[in-house]
Amino acid sequence: MGKDKLRKFKENETFSCLVQPSTAEVLGCDHPLKGHWNGGFFREERPLVVELGCGKGEYTVDLALRNPAFNYIGVDIKGARLWKGAKFAHENGLPNVGFLRTRIEFIGSLFAPGEVSEIWITFADPQIGREKKRLTSPLFLSRYRNFLKPGGIVHLKTDSRYLHEYSKAIAGQNGLEILASSTDIYGADRERLYSSGIASVCGRDAVDALFQVQTFYEKQYLAQGIPITYLAFVIDHDGDYVSPDWDPDAAGCASTGNLPCKG
Repeated sequence: MGKDKLRKFKENETFSCLVQPSTAEVLGCDHPLKGHWNGGFFREERPLVVELGCGKGEYTVDLALRNPAFNYIGVDIKGARLWKGAKFAHENGLPNVGFLRTRIEFIGSLFAPGEVSEIWITFADPQIGREKKRLTSPLFLSRYRNFLKPGGIVHLKTDSRYLHEYSKAIAGQNGLEILASSTDIYGADRERLYSSGIASVCGRDAVDALFQVQTFYEKQYLAQGIPITYLAFVIDHDGDYVSPDWDPDAAGCASTGNLPCKG
């Protein structure tokens, strides 16, 4: 392991905004903060928004700066990446930002029923050929439902048309309300998003954030001319979630790699 990584790991231990539970604290048991993020971690009680796979944390931080009426937690397993966002939040004394270093598979041990209002999934690996690892699969949706409030929203922002189309199909298969869907948020769909359900539910500012908050990777994809997609849906559903009956080739999606669909 490089010296720079070791330095970041050591510095992470000094950030009060960063929680790093051990495997024993989350494997088959509940973490002490479960159900107590408001009050036990954040000083002010506000609606809680979680970003899964937050990377360097720039999206989590930027959303928190724009929306002080919400508390934000960025989740990732890579400590060297989290260091950047945690360091910024620590040095700037941001009261509504936290970071959580853990595997997303353990998320159910960290949040209580009804504790979270919204989930953001930004530029996740589409896990082509590995549905159970896909962050919008039935397995993960079941986990999210356990801690999202009734009417809780999942936002998916991705360069992967494959992941976008799969997620849209699973929402349709399970009768989930789709609030917004775009295959190119910077293209012809941009103005339409302002009249979508997501604008009426979360406000115009939430749509503004789609364009104005960009991750490191998003900027790279845009520079390569890769369209950025967006999907927002309500996760309420009775019974088990089922996999979508869909054909990636029929949807025009690339079957391998993190590539946009045809057309």
